[in-house]
Amino acid sequence: MVPSAGARRLWLTLLGWGIALIIFFPILWMVLTGFKTEAEAIADPSLIFSPTLESYIAVQARADYFKFAMNSVVVAFGSTLLALAIAIPSAYAMAFLPTKRTKGTLLWMLSTKMLPPVGVLVPIYLLFRDFGLLDTRTGLIIVYTLMNLPIVVWMLYTFFKDLPRDILEAGRMDGASTFQEVIYLLLPLTLPGIASTGLLSVILSWNEAFWSLNLTSSSAAPLTAYIASFSSPEGLFWAKLSAASTMAIAPILVFGWLTQKQMVRGLTFGAVK
Repeated sequence: MVPSAGARRLWLTLLGWGIALIIFFPILWMVLTGFKTEAEAIADPSLIFSPTLESYIAVQARADYFKFAMNSVVVAFGSTLLALAIAIPSAYAMAFLPTKRTKGTLLWMLSTKMLPPVGVLVPIYLLFRDFGLLDTRTGLIIVYTLMNLPIVVWMLYTFFKDLPRDILEAGRMDGASTFQEVIYLLLPLTLPGIASTGLLSVILSWNEAFWSLNLTSSSAAPLTAYIASFSSPEGLFWAKLSAASTMAIAPILVFGWLTQKQMVRGLTFGAVK
């Protein structure tokens, strides 16, 4: 017998919830482990236990969480704004004023994401050392911008490319300059795509660990470095590590939850389906 539309919808709903729970379970386990003692975290895998704030108190006593969190906020949003400022005119030129080199440039930009970061660590480290950018927020903003720029340009290019040219041509016929075209026509019409691109860039910057661990030590270290500090030669302190990780991902989880509708709307806008 062919299942009815209601039965298919029910099974798809259950399947979706099942997949979501599988994906979310590691995060749930991390949060629960953060409320255990170190002994319980190692010896007792049970979901039923007496919660304690011991690990959170120890984590806060060891390092200033808010200092690391502020570094993450400044670096993530600063690099995103800088990337958008560079990518919007670049994507505009590639989408509406293409040349025979446009396609090759886009492919070259995307190919840079295939390069392992460790392959350019030494030259970047030496450049940062010579220019006094080691362990600074400015240095991290620059490297995060360069890291996310190919993705930001590609996403904005697809959004701009899908916009009807007639709208911009009508603006030109009314005497709009290129700057007015971008500000008054392009940006309002592609705002969902720009917003989702910015949100993705913030998330990627927030979660970046390689560059933060290698280019910072204390002053500009973000939350990824804060988490790594709970790994020591003596071993992993699972409860404290889980508490620190929960505190590190909590802001971006809340941010993602509040902006999920905008992100979904943007990712289904234009050519990106």
